[in-house]
Amino acid sequence: MAAIAAPLVLVALLLAVWEAACRLLQVPAYFLPAPSAIAVALAADAPGLIASAWNTLAMALAALVVASLSAQALALGVALSPAAERAVRPLAVVLQVTPVVAIAPLVVIWAGIDHPQRAIIALAAVVAFFPIFSGALTGLKAADPDLERLFDLYGATRVQRLTRLRLPSAVPFLLEGHKVAAGLAVIGAVVAEFVAGSGGAQGLAWRILEAGNRLQTARMFAALVVLGVLGAGLNAGLDRLEKAGLRWWRGR
Repeated sequence: MAAIAAPLVLVALLLAVWEAACRLLQVPAYFLPAPSAIAVALAADAPGLIASAWNTLAMALAALVVASLSAQALALGVALSPAAERAVRPLAVVLQVTPVVAIAPLVVIWAGIDHPQRAIIALAAVVAFFPIFSGALTGLKAADPDLERLFDLYGATRVQRLTRLRLPSAVPFLLEGHKVAAGLAVIGAVVAEFVAGSGGAQGLAWRILEAGNRLQTARMFAALVVLGVLGAGLNAGLDRLEKAGLRWWRGR
């Protein structure tokens, strides 16, 4: 109970200080709206914000699925060949450290100006790819050395070693990689929609851009609140899945 009450009390205190400062200092609403004004904007725009949040979540989850399938498939192939790992890992690192805003214009052109969702999903998948790939590759190489020697003793084939030893050993790393990648997928979807500059996707980023162009700062903050709740909810859901998966894994 205390774990829930402590952050709620802190948030309430910060909001009270914020509200008092805006009223006492007479801060212009376009510069920094009071929490009460943000709450009014949140209530007024609730239907549109919920629809935009769903669009952002759908694109982020689609990107996470694409990143998961491609990263795990590549990690499986690379784990079977040290030479392939030496060739692929530097390219994966380069892809990870390349800012998404740098490649976004190219992806938007390739996906088609009339299909911004494709570009956003592709860019978010690029952002979410590396944590899953790195986690899968690390997990596949994290098998107990004693069990490795036991498999050698019994003459296990490469497929048997992969399916019965390395894949089970990689489960905790895969779960953690997916949890990190999920948050990055949401960030990637929002950044990609900003860069795409199109309202066709109708995600939360477009709501923020639209409100910012009209100097409706309270509506911008309302969209940010919804985005924060979306990210926190997704992280909490994946955290529960991770704990359930680890309980199953330890039981096995």
